[in-house]
Amino acid sequence: MRPNLLFRNKSDTISVQIERKSLIVICLLFLCVILSVVVGTGIGNTMITPLEVILTIFGRGFGEYDFIIQTLRLPRVLASLFVGAALGISGAILQGMIRNPLASPDIIGITSGASFAAVAFITFLGGVVSIKLLPIAAISGAMLVSILIYLLSWRSGITPIRLVLIGIGMSAIMGAGTTFMLVMSPIFSLGKAYIWLTGSVYGTSWADVYMIVPVVFIIVPLILFLARSLSLQELGDDIATGLGIRVQLHRFLLLLFSVLLAGFAVSIAGAIGFVGLIAPHIARKLVGRPFGSLILVSALIGSALVFSADLVARTVFYPLDIPAGIFTAGIGAPFFIYLLFKNRNQF
Repeated sequence: MRPNLLFRNKSDTISVQIERKSLIVICLLFLCVILSVVVGTGIGNTMITPLEVILTIFGRGFGEYDFIIQTLRLPRVLASLFVGAALGISGAILQGMIRNPLASPDIIGITSGASFAAVAFITFLGGVVSIKLLPIAAISGAMLVSILIYLLSWRSGITPIRLVLIGIGMSAIMGAGTTFMLVMSPIFSLGKAYIWLTGSVYGTSWADVYMIVPVVFIIVPLILFLARSLSLQELGDDIATGLGIRVQLHRFLLLLFSVLLAGFAVSIAGAIGFVGLIAPHIARKLVGRPFGSLILVSALIGSALVFSADLVARTVFYPLDIPAGIFTAGIGAPFFIYLLFKNRNQF
């Protein structure tokens, strides 16, 4: 059996090669995600069978579960899946581009920028401007901080180590600013800001799903188009340039895509931490280093992580609805320490 599968169009202008093992892993994970949607939507205070969930989703039910599924649970499940996918892809890009297994949106300052802007919005504009504008504030914060990190890192080009060091510094500054605002903010906005910072998909609606789905579906093909460049950048800038890769342009585009994905995810679910760190590592164990497969598997693993965390958060402690970010942090923080210990000789 051939280890690789090759797909070409009739004119041979576009060809895609993928390992057979990676294709099997992607298909199995995709089936798990579909199964999660059906089973997870039915789990809750009111238990609904998978068949009734499917019938209700396709409008063939008897109407008794329409509100629970169509309004309350299905948007939340889909939002958790796409938020996790966006964070997983964003982390995979950063780890490949920076060539550092500890890189993720929350480590190099992207999430901190979004959090700073969101808390500023809640503290100073809460009750004055519609809360529906909060995602715009979070995305703007992520973009502005990322631009600042990029400009401060530029010196005849961007090097990965300079980018990550300035990102960590900027993350610390944004974290300090966020803490200062929390201390100074009125008590009625403090609780809302804390929940947002912890990360939760509670209360997400179809509007949130419609906002993040097009972003993921538009950006993922563009990232896959640059997957070969990302693989060659891991060999070093000189080798990649020698092989015809426009390193600085591709690095800028990949960073932009990573920021957009993380920014939209954080704007919907708050600062859910460590998903962008963990998902690429699990994906790498499953399919190895080819970035085309790694991006897709990271997305599916990220979806599974956020979905599982939210399922536990809304069912195990019912009637309390615990922020999903608590559970991702509970897994991610020890994993981060393990990575630090494992790679201690590289720093």
